Amino acid sequence: MKKLLTNVVSVLVVTVIIFLIVPLPPAILDFMFLLNMGLSLMILLLSMYIKETLEFSAFPTLMLITTLLRLALNVSSTRWILSNNGQAGKVIEAFGNFVLKGNVVVGFVIFIIIVLVNLMVIAKGAERVAEVSARFTLDAMPGKQMALDADVNSGMIDEQEAKLRRSKIQREADFFGAMDGATKFVKGDATIGILITIVNFVGGVLVGMVSSGMDFNQVLSVYSIATVGDGLVSQIPSILISSATGMIVTRSSSENNINVDVSGQLFQNPTVLMIAGGVVGAFALIPGGPKVQPVILAAVLITLGMFLQRGPQKALVSGTSGDADLSALDAEAIPEVLNEASYYKNIENVYGLLNVDPIEMEFGYSLVPLVDESSGGSFIDRIVMFRKQFATEYGMVIPTVRLRDNGMLNPNQYVVKLKGEEIGRGEVLVDYYLALDPGNTMDEIDGIDTVEPAYGIPGKWITEELRETAEVYGYTVIDPLSVIVTHMSEIIRRHAHELLTRQDVNTLLENTAKRDKSIVADVVPGIVSVADVQKVLQNLLREGVPIKDMESILETLGDYALTTKDTDMLTEYVRQRLRRTITRQYVQGNALKVITVDQDVEQAILGSIKKGEHGTYMALEPEKVQHIVSSIIDDMAALKDIVSTPIILTSPVVRIYLKKMLDQFTPNVTVLSFSEVDPSVQIQALANVTM
Repeated sequence: MKKLLTNVVSVLVVTVIIFLIVPLPPAILDFMFLLNMGLSLMILLLSMYIKETLEFSAFPTLMLITTLLRLALNVSSTRWILSNNGQAGKVIEAFGNFVLKGNVVVGFVIFIIIVLVNLMVIAKGAERVAEVSARFTLDAMPGKQMALDADVNSGMIDEQEAKLRRSKIQREADFFGAMDGATKFVKGDATIGILITIVNFVGGVLVGMVSSGMDFNQVLSVYSIATVGDGLVSQIPSILISSATGMIVTRSSSENNINVDVSGQLFQNPTVLMIAGGVVGAFALIPGGPKVQPVILAAVLITLGMFLQRGPQKALVSGTSGDADLSALDAEAIPEVLNEASYYKNIENVYGLLNVDPIEMEFGYSLVPLVDESSGGSFIDRIVMFRKQFATEYGMVIPTVRLRDNGMLNPNQYVVKLKGEEIGRGEVLVDYYLALDPGNTMDEIDGIDTVEPAYGIPGKWITEELRETAEVYGYTVIDPLSVIVTHMSEIIRRHAHELLTRQDVNTLLENTAKRDKSIVADVVPGIVSVADVQKVLQNLLREGVPIKDMESILETLGDYALTTKDTDMLTEYVRQRLRRTITRQYVQGNALKVITVDQDVEQAILGSIKKGEHGTYMALEPEKVQHIVSSIIDDMAALKDIVSTPIILTSPVVRIYLKKMLDQFTPNVTVLSFSEVDPSVQIQALANVTM
């Protein structure tokens, strides 16, 4: 059936071209006029029910096809009007009689008004909107691409999702570019309709006076009916297509079709309806004016307003209190308590106060609409997508994120807590956008200076009106919700090792056993305990190493746990096994740019290693520690314009001790050993740390 419909479109286009040359019989012409009206009505209705413009990406092409169809029918009808004494089918005659109603002057005036409305109001307005939309869409493309890259880098979306969004941005630009040109078809069609009307009337009168033998009144009546009827059967479909064009190009970003948006937003405030009803009802008091109509309309508006106002009040009565959860992933039901003292007489209820949420976020009241689903917030959906992305990237499922409102916070502030303790805080402006300068902007933009909370990048809060301008200048523009999500995701990445519980490890082992039951049975708990597996996985996550390859991790633990119980050394063996995964995180092209450590420095570190009851530790003199750390910090500062993530490369036996030493002074420094670098990667030494 789909293949047949596809072929019908091709046949229709070829047939329309033929109609421009071959005359159509009046019966077929009537059928084609009705088909044209039906097709135009379908296009108008479809433009109202789509949720976004790309759902109707064939619209510019359809505009050309329908324009050709109307022109072909106009040519055929004009041929019959001029050659058959104004008789061009029953459809044209019926429309002409309906509008003229025996009065040529009034009928022509009505027809001219319809034509001018289509040409000057609908078609011209749609053309202007399409032109502006095309220009701003094309100008905003670089900024949208940069914002998309920022989402990918922050982990909010994966590469597949980014590819789909890039394609959508490109298709959207192509669509509005095509619409800018396609609107010229509509305007040209309305213009040529006026010319054809003039030709039909003037030419018909001349032909009728010369060759038909009718008197002037008969000629005027016959050809005015034919002219107006022919013009209407062309202009009505043209108006429908022009209206559909306006619907398409004026659509804003929304998740619903235009019917839901208009009805939902027009009737969202019951007070407005009741005030409007009162004003309309006052019209009945005007002397000499209508009485019944204003009263009926006022009663309808006031009744509708009272009905809509009753709904939110009921919801408020049954809603939660101000200090209750806004929402939570996998949230547990909270019982309603009428008497707090009697509730806590049950000691089991007191124990419920001792529970600590792994991750908790608190929001000031201005930020509640951003995160509350009942207010249209999409924060929970963003958390779900981040959870999926994090699991795919790191092999760990982040726990439930509890969301609460907090009246003690600044209205624009939010707080991130880990196991009940605050570990991050930020502030966003709800009605603004954060503009970040990537370093190559064309011009300065006005805004409120701030610092991006996740990475500490200077930025500016700008208004909605300046958003397009900022994107054109080259700024990366981020909405407030994305700022919060990015900050939260970076905090979770840095503290993922603290979120990995023993229960999570058991779940990971059970999931691994579904794929390879023997490796889990051989290693846990016979060779290594679940607690030691947890420590090794936490060590890996602490330095951002994914734990997806549980089979390789367990095999390595099974090989080396018989000779050592030191979880730090076991972690080093696992890291060497995961060298491809580690290398992939830092390699650029096929090269790894690093800062190497001189042999004298390594010997000094090895010579200071002591053994204790709980493993080995480093006891290096403070002067040497200060010298080594200062040298590394200076080298990283000198190379910050060359590499975004400086990497310290050392020998396997020294890596763990050097990493622990640097973490005391400059956290988040990447330290790798030669055994953790894939042999196929070329190492480029940019600096060398010496004593």
